[in-house]
Amino acid sequence: MNAESEYNRALDYLYSFVDYSLKHASELAKADFNLNRMVVLLGELGNPHNAYPVIHIAGTKGKGSTSALCASALKAAGYRTGLYTSPHLQDYTERIQVDGVPISHAELAEMVDLVKPAVSHVPYLTTFEITTAVGFLFFARRGVNAAVIEVGLGGRLDATNVVTPDVAVITSLSYDHMLVLGDTLAEIAGEKAGIIKPGRPVVSSPQKDEALEVLEWVSGERAAPLTLVGRDILYNPVGHSLSGQKLQINLKGQNLQELTIPLLGAHQVENAATAYTALKASSLNLSDDQIREGFASVHWRARFEIARKSPPVIFDSAHNKDSFEKLGATLDDYFPGKPVYLIFGASEDKLIMDMFNAVKSRVKKLILTKADHPRALEPETIKKIADQAGLQSEIVTPVESAFSRALVLSAKDGSIVLSAGSMFVTAEVMTAWDKMKKLQVSDES
Repeated sequence: MNAESEYNRALDYLYSFVDYSLKHASELAKADFNLNRMVVLLGELGNPHNAYPVIHIAGTKGKGSTSALCASALKAAGYRTGLYTSPHLQDYTERIQVDGVPISHAELAEMVDLVKPAVSHVPYLTTFEITTAVGFLFFARRGVNAAVIEVGLGGRLDATNVVTPDVAVITSLSYDHMLVLGDTLAEIAGEKAGIIKPGRPVVSSPQKDEALEVLEWVSGERAAPLTLVGRDILYNPVGHSLSGQKLQINLKGQNLQELTIPLLGAHQVENAATAYTALKASSLNLSDDQIREGFASVHWRARFEIARKSPPVIFDSAHNKDSFEKLGATLDDYFPGKPVYLIFGASEDKLIMDMFNAVKSRVKKLILTKADHPRALEPETIKKIADQAGLQSEIVTPVESAFSRALVLSAKDGSIVLSAGSMFVTAEVMTAWDKMKKLQVSDES
């Protein structure tokens, strides 16, 4: 077989196991999450996750961006750096990266073949558990000497929580996956705090009091020194443009020279401050110059990503109330008063009215669609909520057609084309955009 055939065969194998990301919320709530299977599986593989120091990152929002910032800084400091994240946007291999380069299709197929004998000895494994083991093993085989591991769901029972981290990080906590994690911030914080290990440093983004009390209690119980960004480490934004933004961090009374990040939105300043603090709390000895270099060159897609400036085309991953509030604030910062055609789809367990209320003053029209995903909500259901919110909307499927429709409307009046509400919808919009750009290049040549 050629490499692509082998890759597709590997994906078929991975998806032949239970994949809770594709399950309905009710099934996810009944899932048997525990770490015993991962302990046994990794033991069969020689415990590769113990071969390198790990920065372990949980949170509701911001954990992906914070992970990317940490990994970029480690790479700039000369570490061979592993980065494990989920879900992917356009290609499964995005989940497993070394020095910013995803595992190749051929390498993923090879790694899956390597873990199959061990997998056969462990009943009831899931797709995510096997993929996590593949990531850990790939990092060890590639000689990674620092890894950034993003939690998949929750923290306490997440498959990644077999690591003993050099530092544990908790980013901004808000309401999401409540059927699994609990319906109060305290319950959600308790699940996220499960990644805190005895005696290991903890860094937290600013939190609401209800969540912070839990993080402080768990940290104290486990003698894990906690640094709270915004209280113990102060930061402030000092300027922003469409090219990026600058911030300063006050560490022990000393103003750090300005850091620059290409990621847009005030929440990304918070993520950068969290990533900086995590790197400093680790044993990896990064200098400010190395962090500055890494932050300036970070690349993390679908986070208020401006694909075109005029008329604007923006890809975003916002998919709950908190992230939509941040999205609305970012729109106000960078495009004040400019109306939006919002390409919107959502998963079945999302609080859609809350998302609409956060941005309704900016939305000229909703283009409702549905991703090719089993948890995607029917657009007709979303339209009823849009009507209740007083938002004008139309249904266009598939996603590629919805994107084309938004572009046609934008061409007439210069409004923003924005995709948000579901990472799966945004991923399909990004794929359609890439396809469109390739066709333009082909026509020009």
